[in-house]
Amino acid sequence: MKHRVLVWSVMLCIVVLCAGVVAGCANKADNASTTDTAQTADTTEPAADGAAESSIPVTQVFVPAEWVKSVVDGNEAQSQTAVIVEASWGEAGDDYKKAHIPGALHLNTDLIEEDKYWNIRTGDEIAQVMADFGITKTTPVIVYGSDSGADRFAFVCLWAGVDEVHVLDGGYAAWTAAGYPTSDAAETANAAPDFGATIPAHPEYVLAMPAEVIAAQADPNFRLVSIRSWDEFIGKTSGYDYIKRAGEPKGAVWGHDEADYYDSDGLVKSLDSIVTDYWEEWDVGPDNDIAFYCGTGWRATVPWLLCYQNGWKNIKLYDGGWFVWQMDSENPVQTGDPRS
Repeated sequence: MKHRVLVWSVMLCIVVLCAGVVAGCANKADNASTTDTAQTADTTEPAADGAAESSIPVTQVFVPAEWVKSVVDGNEAQSQTAVIVEASWGEAGDDYKKAHIPGALHLNTDLIEEDKYWNIRTGDEIAQVMADFGITKTTPVIVYGSDSGADRFAFVCLWAGVDEVHVLDGGYAAWTAAGYPTSDAAETANAAPDFGATIPAHPEYVLAMPAEVIAAQADPNFRLVSIRSWDEFIGKTSGYDYIKRAGEPKGAVWGHDEADYYDSDGLVKSLDSIVTDYWEEWDVGPDNDIAFYCGTGWRATVPWLLCYQNGWKNIKLYDGGWFVWQMDSENPVQTGDPRS
């Protein structure tokens, strides 16, 4: 904020302005109910000419349905340029064709994952996806879906270098529960000629293969955190019909499965509660260097996005997950509870 010399003749105006700021901050707190108090409003999007200021911080990933509705209605700074994406596996299904958020484009997650390891595609391939969907570095992206395919695409956008990425908290169910309108229109993207940056802008967000994880494990401060079910973690099941071996990478700790990150309404829990309830007993916290993983890279993006939203800088996604790890019998494996 610019500092100004105060004069007595304008003190009354200053008091009025301060009261307005307090009221505005209260509104932001209401809209940012899925963000921990560690977030600040300093990253709030500045208003475009003729548009209201955004009521959420740019770095708030999980956003309420009422804010997305405000974007759709043209009341936010992001309204003129935002791209809304329904991300899920496969071609657009009947559910999307019958009803989706107005303007939302369907994205088949096959477009962002190669078909050998299910890892993120190359930078050039992702650049083409971004171009096809009209997404540039400065495009606000809002993602939703029926599962963590939405979180996977949100992560890829941030890895690519998109400045502002949001996930509809509660998914499409939150939209319909609020009684907001839907559309059955065939949506068409406005292609973007250039992303505006080299992709990936953030290669440091990813450990792609087991060798990178094993190298990182040489640091005693490193934590490899499994976002899988307890039965998957102890090696009782692989969790997938196409993954034959069960177990976990040696040295992994349990971060709980994706479902434990949501409350009964389908909204993400606070990071503070997750750290306290799930991670502390496995010696995982903000001072560690952390890589989240799951089977193939979807579920693990949920805690990654929560940490990113709360300003953690020490987080990565081990993209290959158990799927790639178990392909090589030379990679060390653990089964059972590693604490016993």
